[in-house]
Amino acid sequence: MSLEMERMNYFGIALALALATLAAGCGGEAEEAAPVLRPVRYERVSTDALSFARSLAGVVRAGVESRLSFRVGGSILEVDVNIGDNVVRGQTLAVLDPTDFELRVEEAKAALAQAQASLRRAEADFDRVRALYENNNSSKAELDASRANAESSRAQVEAVTKQLEQANQQLGYTVLRAPADGAIASVEVEVNENVQAGQEICLLIAGGSPEVVIPVPEVIIGRIRPGQRVEVALDALPGETFEAEVTEVGVAVTGGSATYPVTARLLGSSLQIRAGMAAETTFRFEEEGGDDRIFVPGLAVGEDRDGRFVYVLEREGEGVGRVSRRSVTLGATSETGIEIVEGLSEDELVVTAGVRRLTDGMRVAVLEPDGVEG
Repeated sequence: MSLEMERMNYFGIALALALATLAAGCGGEAEEAAPVLRPVRYERVSTDALSFARSLAGVVRAGVESRLSFRVGGSILEVDVNIGDNVVRGQTLAVLDPTDFELRVEEAKAALAQAQASLRRAEADFDRVRALYENNNSSKAELDASRANAESSRAQVEAVTKQLEQANQQLGYTVLRAPADGAIASVEVEVNENVQAGQEICLLIAGGSPEVVIPVPEVIIGRIRPGQRVEVALDALPGETFEAEVTEVGVAVTGGSATYPVTARLLGSSLQIRAGMAAETTFRFEEEGGDDRIFVPGLAVGEDRDGRFVYVLEREGEGVGRVSRRSVTLGATSETGIEIVEGLSEDELVVTAGVRRLTDGMRVAVLEPDGVEG
């Protein structure tokens, strides 16, 4: 076969392949690929009050702290408790030497007996003089004198009786008893030590839930009210938080500082919480005198050379929507998010994820707020 004939065969084969390809192409147009929609999340715009938080240090104390003392002075005869002991109401904690007080009781008893004897003589004398007076054998002056003597003796008996009661009462004060169930936090005296009336003997912790005492500066004391809730975290119990309720708000500074004492009672506290633990308290306040405002998450707000903006979503069907760019004016920042002063209305849908990849008018796939896709 000549070279020219081979060239013609190759040309024919190529032509046939080209015609076959053309015929296949004319058999129908290729289907256009469906566009891929970018997924977005959204939130419905709502109004909220502007709020802020303030953290302050505090110290835990027991619900009831009783600094117990004797009501009379004397020498310590017994100390019956140690630090950490649990006690019950009426239990003896310490005892003073009662010798001097027992002598006072005996002296008062003797004085009472003497006064009662004097009263009996005075009453008998008054009865005798009254009988003579009724028979005109005694003067009115003698009757009045005998009556006055009887009344004086009666008053003396009453006075000495009170003295005996007081002596017995003071003798009873030589025994210090627990006023309530609780635990002994400190013991301040030793046996044979002389103490004065009112001098602290021991500290009893008892009753109720623990409290947190918080020094509050004057700039926020006016915002705190009884019944306000406080969040409490303790250094000794990391990772745990407790709720407390304000029970007392100080009206004057204390200890030469510029702070006011505020007390908050822990609600449902743990048994691990003990007096003296360091606490961090968090107060939350709403801005006073302001109307409800619109806040959006920080991720919903974008910014470029044209300014700050958000994308508002309009639903076009199940799982599909269209976004439109909206210029906004920002206000304050709070825990709720960023305040939108202008540009949004309540109940509009604002895109909260994927803002940087959107353009005005773009159709998007809508993920519901509780969706798990990103």
